[in-house]
This record gives sequence, C-alpha cells and structure tokens, in this order.
Amino acid sequence: MDTPQLLALNGEPHVMKTYSRLPMALSHGQGCWVWDTEGRKYLDALAGIAVNTLGHAHPQLVAALQDQVSRLIHCSNYYAAPLQERLAAHLCELSGLSNVFFCNSGLEANEAALKIARKWGHDRGIEAPEIIVYEKAFHGRSIATLSATANVKVQQGFGPLVEGFIRVPLNDIAAIQEVANTRPQVVAVFLEVIQGEGGVNPSTTEYLQSVRRLCDEHGWLLMLDEVQCGIGRTGKWFAHQWAGIQPDVMPLAKGLGSGVPIGAVVCGPKAAKVLTPGNHGTTFGGNPLAMRAGIETLRIIEQEDLLKNVLQTGAALRDGLEQALAGVEGVVDIRGQGLMLGIELNRSCGELLSHAAAAGLLISVTAERVVRLVPPLILSSSEAEQIVLLLAPLIKEFLRQTP
Repeated sequence: MDTPQLLALNGEPHVMKTYSRLPMALSHGQGCWVWDTEGRKYLDALAGIAVNTLGHAHPQLVAALQDQVSRLIHCSNYYAAPLQERLAAHLCELSGLSNVFFCNSGLEANEAALKIARKWGHDRGIEAPEIIVYEKAFHGRSIATLSATANVKVQQGFGPLVEGFIRVPLNDIAAIQEVANTRPQVVAVFLEVIQGEGGVNPSTTEYLQSVRRLCDEHGWLLMLDEVQCGIGRTGKWFAHQWAGIQPDVMPLAKGLGSGVPIGAVVCGPKAAKVLTPGNHGTTFGGNPLAMRAGIETLRIIEQEDLLKNVLQTGAALRDGLEQALAGVEGVVDIRGQGLMLGIELNRSCGELLSHAAAAGLLISVTAERVVRLVPPLILSSSEAEQIVLLLAPLIKEFLRQTP
C-alpha cells in the first residue's frame, strides 16, 4: 500500500484535482515554524492563508480544544448555545455592533451577508435588489459569492452567474456616486477593506469614510468583508477601524478560530433583525468546538497584546522588505498593513512558491504577480528579519532570470 507521502508525491489519485499542490506534505508545527513529513523545516509566512492567528500548537489553545473535545464537539442549533453567546458578546464588544450569526467559513459568511442585503431590499419594497461590488474583489466560490467576485478565470464554466451586482473600481468615489444617481434598486455596498486574493489592495481611509456617508444618505447597508483582514491582522481588531467607521454587516472567518473552521456575520442595529427564524440556518455553524476556538483566540490575542505585536513586527517586516528591494527593477509596489503585505512584481511569479519552499519559507502568490505575506500574529522581530533574508534574494534572482 502506498504511504500518504507517496500518494501526495504521485498526485493524490483519489482526491479531486481542484488544487495544484507542491510536492510536500506538512507534518506538524510549533509557533511560526512547520515541518514536513521528510523532516524539513519551514518558516510559515502564510499561516494557512491568514488562518493560523496564534501560529501552530499554541499551548493554551491546544489545552482548551482538548478540553472541549472531551466535553462536546457538536450538538445542534435547536438548543441554547452558551459558547455562542460568549463569543458573540466579545465580538460585539470589540466591534461596537450588536448581533452575530455563526457559520463555518468566509464563503458562508459572505453568502449570509448577501442574503441579508437582498432581504433588506425586499422588506423595503425593492423587487430586484442590487449590490455594489468591486473590481478585483474575491468573496468566495459559491454561485452567489462567485458572482460577486471579479475574477473571470474562477467564474469561467459556472454561468449563468447570479444577477444583481454592479461592479465599480476600488477607491473611486465618483464611480459609486454615479451608481447612486442612476440605480435606484441599490441596497448595499459590499467590499473588502483590504482585498486579499485580488492582490492585497487596501481601501483608503477617505474612500471608506465617503462610502459610509453615501450609504447613510441613500439608506444602503455598508457590508465590509473582513474575512482575511480582520481579527487583528492589521494591528486593530478590524481593518475598517483605522478609518473610524462602523459597518452594518461584517463577515469574518479565517483568523477567528486559529485553524478551526469558523465563520461569523456581525451586524449592527440596521441589519441585525433582517433575518428571522426560517430565513437562514446551518447544521455545523456555531458548534461548541469552533466557538471555544474563537473564544480562546480572542482571549489570547488580548492576553499576549498581539495587536501591538502586529504593529511593531509588521512595520519591521515592511521596512525590511522596502530596504532590501529598493531600486530593484521589476518590483512594482510593496503595500498592505500590519501583517498583511503584498509585493507586486511586473510579471507572473507563481513559481516563487516552490523556490521559497525549497529555501525553507512558506508564502503565496495571488493575482498572479503579488507575493502575499500573512504570517501568524505571534511573529517575532527576528522571524520577520528571517523572512526578509530568505525572500528578498529569491525575488531578486527570479527577476534576473525571468523575462
């Protein structure tokens, strides 16, 4: 019988080919480091794509999850859920919003947000509600979230797409004002505060504030997708807080459970009562294991003052990259905030994944030309320095050798 490692290297014949995987399999991790099944060690600057907030095998998280597994993993939303209440209360305290629906992923959280927006419109007599979405956006791969997404490549083969989306460029307030003047069916604006899959593209403070004002003026819901940029990744609990605004709907996922699948839709008073019993639901959402993971993640972030660490270490990482790559032909931009950074090159650079792995570093490439760094929030200054020391030479060499 083939070993798991051989199956991985030979193409995993029984697994659907929905991913192009590197020929390696991870075995275990500790902090910001992981090891593969062959014993090779890697510095993890990807964190499971912004998921492993507390790194790997955080002792307090491990103990809490072991305790919860021994008590109750799953029951049903037929019953009162004290852990849901605890996590929801904490999220509302941190965000200033009022109510939470729990699900299992960012896609599900975004899907729920779209349903809230549509029902918000129908409740106001709008028969065909429309939602403003963005160029380069990514909200998921279900039919509805795929339709809200802007990536034509991931949409191909899945038409017809869902109607009711109006697409505008990011940070262009004139474009959204034009929509306000011409499309009376609009009910919501749906945007990522920092686009992740689209290339680590931040919304400006001024733009977010202007969109908040427009939503208030026109009675729209402001729905901010913080699936990737939320839960402390930018140095505040939620990226929109840098602009001093509040959304009406905020989908969360990824970092909230530090690796345990979880999603949440946090709503303010305007949207909190749109969904009522029978409108929406989930079998696994809000299960005790995921809720315990979320509770412990938020508690440990506070206990270890990780928001401060993100600010300091993120600044050091960005400064190091800017110094190491200054004047390098082919480096277009270094952008992002906190520990969500993107290095845009002037050419496709997907092969850097394997080059980095061979050097002992885990990264990703998104939007074809952007190296994305989203390490655990526990990243130390010395580990940030190591990322620069490993990555900068790889980028320079790649640009020298690739036309």
